[in-house]
Amino acid sequence: MRITDLLKKEGIRIGTAPASKAEAIDLLVGLHEKCGDLYDTAAYREGILAREAMGTTAIGMEIAIPHAKSEAVKAPALTAITAPAGVDYGSPDGMPAKLLFMIAATTDGDVHMEVLARMMQLLMDMDLTEKLKNAKTPGEFLSLIDAAETAKFPDEVKAAPAEPEKKGYRVLAVTACPTGIAHTYMAAEALAKAGEKLGIPIKVETNGSGGAKNVLTPEDIANCDGIIIAADKSVDTARFDGKPVWSTKVADGIHKPEELINKIMNGEAPVFKADKKAEAASDIGNESFGRRLYKHLMNGVSHMLPFVVAGGIFIAIAFLIDAAKGVPMDGNFGSVTPVAAWFKAMGGYAFNFMLPILAGFIAMSIADRPGLLVGVVGGFLAANGATFADPFAAATTPSGFLGALLAGFVAGWLLKLFEKLCDKLPRALEGLKPVLIYPLAGLGIVAVMMCAVNPIMGVLNNALSSGLLWLNQHNLGVVLGCILGAMMSIDMGGPLNKAAYVFGTGMLAAATTESFQVMASVMIGGMVPPLAIALSTIFFKNRWTAEERKNGVVNIVMGLSFITEGAIPYAAAYPLKVIPSCAVGAAVAGGLSWLFNCTLMAPHGGIFVVPTIGKPLLYLLALAIGAIVGMLMLAVLKRPIKEEAAED
Repeated sequence: MRITDLLKKEGIRIGTAPASKAEAIDLLVGLHEKCGDLYDTAAYREGILAREAMGTTAIGMEIAIPHAKSEAVKAPALTAITAPAGVDYGSPDGMPAKLLFMIAATTDGDVHMEVLARMMQLLMDMDLTEKLKNAKTPGEFLSLIDAAETAKFPDEVKAAPAEPEKKGYRVLAVTACPTGIAHTYMAAEALAKAGEKLGIPIKVETNGSGGAKNVLTPEDIANCDGIIIAADKSVDTARFDGKPVWSTKVADGIHKPEELINKIMNGEAPVFKADKKAEAASDIGNESFGRRLYKHLMNGVSHMLPFVVAGGIFIAIAFLIDAAKGVPMDGNFGSVTPVAAWFKAMGGYAFNFMLPILAGFIAMSIADRPGLLVGVVGGFLAANGATFADPFAAATTPSGFLGALLAGFVAGWLLKLFEKLCDKLPRALEGLKPVLIYPLAGLGIVAVMMCAVNPIMGVLNNALSSGLLWLNQHNLGVVLGCILGAMMSIDMGGPLNKAAYVFGTGMLAAATTESFQVMASVMIGGMVPPLAIALSTIFFKNRWTAEERKNGVVNIVMGLSFITEGAIPYAAAYPLKVIPSCAVGAAVAGGLSWLFNCTLMAPHGGIFVVPTIGKPLLYLLALAIGAIVGMLMLAVLKRPIKEEAAED
């Protein structure tokens, strides 16, 4: 039995720094768990500790080989770590252990003794042990052992069948962002370039607004070493069952592509288990609760946006038609002229799906397909405001966007909890769960919950609207405009940006002057960062390299199109200079937009929806001033680079 048959790349960790013997043992046991070698991790750890209690398994020469026979082991296996600083393992020669192997053996036979004997033959070669301690990657570590084992036992190599050459891509990736526009493709491009630079074949699937492109095939997945998921919304992961998967935010795909690829190549990614019971244990990418929360939210936002944009623009056309006919802006505005009424009705039908779709896909992201019902119904109940006393919502205040968020998250989690309780039901009822049990329970859960919380959320909504009106009446609307503009710029497509945008689109439904002012401040705040950077690359060329200046021109188009993400590469390269400059410029633009009483009836489009903008010339003036302020602040914060670097 060869060492290389028992030791996988995923079971090797290079350059660890355990503070104690116990911590080193935990690291090695954890690698066995990640590789799927164990039935019961706790029981195996107890076996290792029991063996150590009998005497240290350190053998001297900075090497330790802890081992145990246990019924918790599925099949014989090895894991290994290097610890450059060393760890006190109670070695007979008093030297700290820097090279540690852990043998997991089954209870039948004496495999661990065979493995120990073979390892001792190999590790007596001081040159080999020194090279193993200094290995840079798990792949290099494994190759060193393979070469030494082949040289020591050449007859085994002749008898072993030749391993077929591995074809296809070494690393796969999936990129996705809530809007499916800029971040998705920027991350894909960055990963592809990093793979080319590192000499590692990589294929990237993009889950953009137009659907999945360059889709990973079953053959790709079967032959790869691992998969990177750089996404801010849920993507299909069931197909990656049994493969190492590292999940992270889409921004890391843009800013840290080489680091992500190396995580796969170094065996740091955990093996993904697709079934629900194993899902929690897989801990893909070590995602935090906050990270998972954000992904659920963005899954809802990404599915909601097409309804908001298309429906909102139809409604904006209706407003334009009535405005052209001189119709006063009252409760009937947008539906007086017959043609306007048609556009408003069609847009309204699409717009009315906004909250059900938002809540539905948040809940589906949490509880899978059964969650769709609770979310959609919860979002609808949030939109109409049904209560126990008024189930038909004849005279209630809708809980709106806040209620839809509550429906998506809380109802989704409650249903997921109910699904786990249903795991104890007899197998004979398995077929009834998705078609009867989950829908009935889900409807009951969300109906009771929303009828209970709608009155409370309605009060909050009224307070929010009243607060907005109060700010405007006390000439503080400019402050709100500044805040919204800055939020759109600070993280450029991140949580703050999306929070401001969703707030702005949600306010459109109110169809008041103040709500249109909110949307105007939101969009102008998102247009400033790319424009400020573009102007800086034109008027302050000595602050930028030739490559940065060349790409800066593209930001003019992106800024005017309301694509904030064009500024991301510059913000990533110079965060402490670019982000404050863009945020201040965007805040100025947002505040001026409100001060000038500019309004916006469309939820997207940049200069392409100028006809829907109230006081468009003043709006463009506010945009220009904000971009210039951002450019000037950037010129102050970012000093000139070396002359030779700025030359073409």
